[in-house]
Amino acid sequence: MLKTLDMWAGRLTGLAALIGTVGLIAEVVVILVDVVGRYYGSPLRGAQDISTMAMVLLVFGGMALCDRRGGHIAVDLFEKSMPVWLRRTGDVLSALLGAAIFGGIAWTMLESAALSRMLNLATNIIQLPKVWFQYAVVFFSIVTALGMFLRAITLIFTDAPPPRPEDAH
Repeated sequence: MLKTLDMWAGRLTGLAALIGTVGLIAEVVVILVDVVGRYYGSPLRGAQDISTMAMVLLVFGGMALCDRRGGHIAVDLFEKSMPVWLRRTGDVLSALLGAAIFGGIAWTMLESAALSRMLNLATNIIQLPKVWFQYAVVFFSIVTALGMFLRAITLIFTDAPPPRPEDAH
């Protein structure tokens, strides 16, 4: 059961990271076109809008992958002096807390998206509808929360050590 869940979590994480990658490519292309256009006296209209929305995709799209690889910032000053059970408990609690936080982000953004849809909110310059980007944040946050919850469950029911950033190198 855990292997199947992990497989689906990996696929959803990969999809989120792929969408985040598209956001990064869009960000780079928009900035490049805007800078070259400014040099020739014709900046890209709406570059700020596109950059802002691409950044939303980039940041939230990569969050699940960052968690899956153990890339979040961690301070381990006292970790070596703690017993294994205490480190493991801290890892489980931090995964559950992260899942709750990203669940809260998803819920709040879903409510915000409903408001954006009702008021037809859009970006200032080129009128990109904000609701679709808010739905993307909801999706990415749910994927991240599920990944963190799965990590907590895996830590509870297996003897596998949690991923550490130094293990990824």
